[in-house]
Amino acid sequence: MATLVWDKTGERIYQTGVDRGVLYLHDGTTVAWNGLTSVEDTDVSTLTSYYLDGVKYLDSLAPGDFTGKLKAFTYPEEFDQVNGIANVSPGLAYYDQPAKSFDLSYRTRIGNDLDGVEHGYKIHLLYNLIANPDTYVFASLTAGSNQPIEFSWALTGTPPKLEKFRPTVHISIDSIDTPPDLLQSLEDILYGTADSDPHLPTIDEIAELFGYLGSLIIVDHGDGTWSAIDESDTYITMTDPTTFRIDNANTKYLDTTTYQIWNTNPDD
Repeated sequence: MATLVWDKTGERIYQTGVDRGVLYLHDGTTVAWNGLTSVEDTDVSTLTSYYLDGVKYLDSLAPGDFTGKLKAFTYPEEFDQVNGIANVSPGLAYYDQPAKSFDLSYRTRIGNDLDGVEHGYKIHLLYNLIANPDTYVFASLTAGSNQPIEFSWALTGTPPKLEKFRPTVHISIDSIDTPPDLLQSLEDILYGTADSDPHLPTIDEIAELFGYLGSLIIVDHGDGTWSAIDESDTYITMTDPTTFRIDNANTKYLDTTTYQIWNTNPDD
């Protein structure tokens, strides 16, 4: 039997902060968002109570659609088209144009009583968003005052379809629970590398990375070594303590001892 223990060292967990904002436009443009101050995710679930003979016998909580709030002291120039501002020539902009949808990623920090905010983080991904700007006011400067305007937008989104789950706009990746090689591979996709441009993968592509839909990931470390990630336990079988076999992957032998793996799609 076990006795419950409260406030054990290292288990005082909290969440705080926002950083590493990235704007993903649907034309492939990806840009870092400097000046992001907060992202709010509003709970719009609907509670319905049912009564029989004047006595409550059931509460039903139905999840709602995503709504939120985005705040920033500044935003990338590329966000103008999301705001309905068309930059038609250097220095010339037309307002009140059709707004465009976009995707967004940002990071929140996870802290504890030992590591502080360096304990971990969550990467949040938001898909198919529309931003409706709130009213902002430019006021006259006063002596000794230079208070910047904080811009804000009301967010809504159209969720993409998901296999076996209710569609959602918002997903997150927890650095504490995600295998390090997998987390690095995902961050390389989101933020780019010296050899590849950043982009936002679909939710299904992320599910494949985590093995939920099944995927084999080969990580080239650039020093002649590599790692294989098989979160779904579908492709790699250990035949003895030092030997493994890879099944159901498309491979090509380059010579008698070297081969290339490019995907796990049987139709390719």
